[in-house]
Formats: sequence, structure tokens, C-alpha cells
Amino acid sequence: MITGSPTARETLRHNPLNAVTATIERVTGENGETYIRKELREPSDSVGPWAASSDPRHWNYWRRELELYQDPELRAQLQGTGLVLPKADVTEHTDHGEAAGLVADGGRVPESHGGGWGVLWMEDVEGRGGTEFELGDHAALARGCGRWQAGPGIVRPWTSTGFLRDYSTTRVVPWELLDDDAAWQQPLVVENWPAGLRAAWGRLVAHREELLRIVEQSPRASCHLDLWVCNAIRRPDGEIALLDWAFTGDGAVGEDMGNHIPDAVFDLFWPAERLPELADTCITNYLEGLREGGWRGNPDDVRRAVMASTVKYAWLLPNLLGQASNPSHQAYHQQADSQHLFQQRGLALAFVADWCAEALS
Repeated sequence: MITGSPTARETLRHNPLNAVTATIERVTGENGETYIRKELREPSDSVGPWAASSDPRHWNYWRRELELYQDPELRAQLQGTGLVLPKADVTEHTDHGEAAGLVADGGRVPESHGGGWGVLWMEDVEGRGGTEFELGDHAALARGCGRWQAGPGIVRPWTSTGFLRDYSTTRVVPWELLDDDAAWQQPLVVENWPAGLRAAWGRLVAHREELLRIVEQSPRASCHLDLWVCNAIRRPDGEIALLDWAFTGDGAVGEDMGNHIPDAVFDLFWPAERLPELADTCITNYLEGLREGGWRGNPDDVRRAVMASTVKYAWLLPNLLGQASNPSHQAYHQQADSQHLFQQRGLALAFVADWCAEALS
């Protein structure tokens, strides 16, 4: 934790739409040491799909990480799995006139509001970021996740429940575009999306409720629920530090893999042409990790949950149809080449549609 005046601050790439997160920064202290400072804010009057919640079971409960980083059991469960939770100090405040908070935050008053807020001071993990992961790194992440989720889950008053359904069904989505011929005739769509994607996505959406039930009725585990490359760093010793535990809670065995695999392509951190290779590697290693951790369930149930959980992305295709005529596009809040983005996402969407169809069969 920085106790003096910071000498430098660097805002890090994150989701600015999430009302829980005020900022994420790399802060340099007077001694040259660096820390990651993540400021969280309690709900105000924000609305929309990324609104913060005061409900401890809600997927976007604002205090979840403040609680999690002070819970020793998760750290203990991760030991020996190949995964680690970064070290962190936590400060909490009820208003920004609280002197202790000002000292702890290096003299900086939060910009957010006068209500409750909290700050995580996390170690600045050294290593290879997940956006640069090679296939072997993805394999290690999947195997470590399997080892962890083979054990008993952690249930706390603040762990989330019903994440997949609540996250994926409460977004504002232009569903009507799925049946709009003009939307499907936009140049970016015609030139870059595979033939048959329209019909395949229509089937996925039509069976969305069934796919959600498949995941909800699958074997359960404690899940990260935002597992993807931007939340992983592989240390030089081979261990993988997982970041951003804000959604953590009950999920299906395999649900984290269903997020990690396609998300790497959707935001252009893995080539879509190698998506089948990534999927096979991650699922194979995840199942091996489960077995190493003592899990003795049916691997077919896991594979089905991985595939069905990608129903989470049902909203993505119609949203892309609504954006296809925009003059520019972004991938994870950075400018992207529109042709490349739609070509890569088109391949990944077709892959997800095939997976959901297989889960249903």
C-alpha cells in the first residue's frame, strides 16, 4: 500500500461501463515500488446492464472483491492448483472526509461520490499477461482451474448466484434485427460472416431457455465467472495469478471454460482460425485437472456445460448487427479494424452456435 505521495499513476485498460469500478491504476510510490489500485464504489443512481448492486447475491455486487480478498479460505483452496490470488490490502470508507482513507490512498480523495467506497491495493504481478498467452499457457490455466473446481465450493453471504441467467437475460438487445433482411445485407456482415450463421443463431436464441437450464442443472462448483485472458497473468515460476473476482460465485463445472475460450477470440486476443485448437486444449486440460483434483463425475456433463454456457453470448450477434453500419468499431474498448473484427467474430459466433446445437443434441 502507498502511504506517502505517489510519484506516478497510470490508468489501466478495464471496462469503464461497469458502475462498480471507479478506476484501476498502476501507482508508483516514492520508493519506486508499484501497486495496482482498484477503487470500487457503492451503487448510486446508475442504471443499465452494468449498474452496481447492493444485493450480495447479485452478479455485480459492489463489495464482493472487498470481501473476497480478506477471506483466507479461497487462497488456501488455490494452493497447489497452479492458480493464485494476488496479494492485496483492503481499505473501506463511508465518506471521503474520513482521514484514515485519505492517508491510505496516498492523499487522493476518490472522484466518485460521497457514499461508501473501497480500495484494493494489489501486488503488481510480474509475468506474461493473458493477452500474450500461447497454447501451453492456456492449457496450464485450464488445468489449474480444473484442480481448483474439483474441490468443495466456497459459499459465503457475498458469493453470487444465478450469474449466467441474470447477466445474459437483462441486457438491452435489438432482437428484432435477427429477422431484419436489411440488417443482414450490411457490407460488413455480407463480406465477413459465414453462410448459415443467420439460421444457426436463430436456433440458438429460440432454445436459449433450454440452454440456460442445461447449465443450471449441471454439477456445481465455485467459479470465477469472468475467466478470460485479460484476467490472467502467468508468473515466471509458472503459476497463474487470476484477477478481477468481482462476479465470483456458484456456477457449473465447466462454465468458466465456456467463457474463457470464445472471449479470447471475440476481443481479438486469439485467432479465430485456431479456435477449435484452443477449445480442445482447454477442455482436455480442464478435465485432466478435475481428475487430478479428485473429481469423479461424468466428463460428458462437463463438456455439455462448457458448450451450453456459451449461450451467454446470445445478445452479441444482434448487437453487432446494430453496429455494422457504424463508421468505426472497438474490441475491448480499443479501436479495431472493422473488417478484421467482423471476420473474426463471425467465425467465433458460428463456433458458438455449433457448440450450442451440440449441447442441445
